[in-house]
Amino acid sequence: MRTALVTGASRGLGAVIAERLAMDGWHVAVNYAHDTAGASAVVERVLARGHSAALARFDVTDEESVRQGVDALGHVDVVVNNATGPHPLMPVEKQTWEDHLGQLRFFVKAPLLILQAVLPGMRDAGSGRIVNVGSEVTDLGNPGFGHYISAKAAMHGLTRSWARELGPYGITVNTVEPGWIPVERHADTPAAEFDSYLRGVALGHLGVPLDIAEAVAFLASPGSRFITGQRLAVNGGNTMT
Repeated sequence: MRTALVTGASRGLGAVIAERLAMDGWHVAVNYAHDTAGASAVVERVLARGHSAALARFDVTDEESVRQGVDALGHVDVVVNNATGPHPLMPVEKQTWEDHLGQLRFFVKAPLLILQAVLPGMRDAGSGRIVNVGSEVTDLGNPGFGHYISAKAAMHGLTRSWARELGPYGITVNTVEPGWIPVERHADTPAAEFDSYLRGVALGHLGVPLDIAEAVAFLASPGSRFITGQRLAVNGGNTMT
């Protein structure tokens, strides 16, 4: 079967993306580093619906771990770079270079390592899909978030460069930029924060993880064959470019 690798897929957006891709007939490799219970639950839900999935445990920021993890998967047709780490708000005067490196490890180093691991097979096949999960904050410029925003902006820089370089091999590379999509970690967010955010959303309501997953599924599909190097904001019109 065709294989789609979704990184950071044990919960949140990654879990829903993995489940949605499975519905389109992909064999989904559910990547995670620590949360075995969460990743196993995702795989079980996919299998219960009659689709195909398997666990893919490896650290996306570690060279050897990525090499072994991707080798174990065999040929990969689609990569969704969704994995993330903590990204706390902090004033610029408290941000250190290590804070910035921590974000770059997930949003630049990890996609690079994974691309290098899957690229020989994609080149041989003459096709492939890379979908980077960015963020609307690269356009909003939220204060206290420079370490995260700069790394997400760099991630889209990779998208544009890779799209040019890999296009001749039939490989497309795009970025999906979610808005504020509530997931498990937002359970304790005060209602006032959501209300404040919604004042800028043209459609007047929050999105759900499936909204992001649908966009990723489209960019992974044959229907997106002539789309590459693009940013697709999925945020109800909170940003418009």
